[in-house]
Amino acid sequence: MLSTIRSLRLHSRFLSLYGGIKSLPMDSAEALLSVYYSYCNLSPCTVDLDDCQTSMHIWAANHRRCNKPNLVLVHGYGGNSKWQFILQIAQLTRDFNVYIPDLVFFGKSYSTRTERTDAFQAKCVCDGMRKLGVDKFSVYGISYGGYVAYRMAEMEEKMVEKVVIVSSGIVYTEEQKAEYLAKIGRNVVEMLVPEKPEDIRMLCRLSMHKSDVSKWFPDFFLRGFIAADGWRKERQELVENLLSEKPDPHLPVLTQETLIIWGEKDNIFPIQLAHQLHRHLGPKSKLEIIKDVGHAANVEAPNSLNEFITSFVLGDRC
Repeated sequence: MLSTIRSLRLHSRFLSLYGGIKSLPMDSAEALLSVYYSYCNLSPCTVDLDDCQTSMHIWAANHRRCNKPNLVLVHGYGGNSKWQFILQIAQLTRDFNVYIPDLVFFGKSYSTRTERTDAFQAKCVCDGMRKLGVDKFSVYGISYGGYVAYRMAEMEEKMVEKVVIVSSGIVYTEEQKAEYLAKIGRNVVEMLVPEKPEDIRMLCRLSMHKSDVSKWFPDFFLRGFIAADGWRKERQELVENLLSEKPDPHLPVLTQETLIIWGEKDNIFPIQLAHQLHRHLGPKSKLEIIKDVGHAANVEAPNSLNEFITSFVLGDRC
């Protein structure tokens, strides 16, 4: 009996040690990214929403300056907020008071509520900004974050000043959705909420036109990236909700000036959807196409993306 107990304890310790070793590369990368974000004058904070039913983690400007406009960056799938804006924040924090929330069920943000819509995400981001005392800001959302940014602008017209939407297929027909999903040829939920390294590699190949960044990372690192995801079920439900949504024939036209940015070679949301969104929003919108770039413009063309965002948001201040 004693030998069995000792054996079980040894096995438990081995599993704990193995788990620690397995997560070490990911933990180290997260720590380095946190140091870099701190170097860029950002600090992590957490705000409680919905009578503490929801907790939102936000990287916020250390010293808000009155001579800089506020800019909220809303990430898409593919990790938390730190991973998606690595190549952009150094430049953007020079020109803006930057705020980067983890959307609910990404990174350190979570909720006990059952909503899984982009509208719920939008409400949480806007409420989080209020909690930080930020009552006016422009918003830049990429991919899934573009859906959230659109809803933020729709529900908080006075709060959201200007809108930048990057590679986000908000306006589409049911036929187009079926065609694009068939062209991908893979289960979208599996790619966006990966279970194995190959799922991540497939998503990267679809997102990139010039290069595949996933080849820079060995399988053990990608497994650690997957293991660090603590909200798999909830994130699957977010994707399923988005895929099940029907085209909205009454989608509001935003009152804010809106900049649409798209990669010419986007294989996830083809460029046709950029023109449809531009037509839907009308004369208060502007469309910029970045040549020879795929869906992940934040990785393939961060400098061009930053130039467009800065010029548009600053406007006459430039």
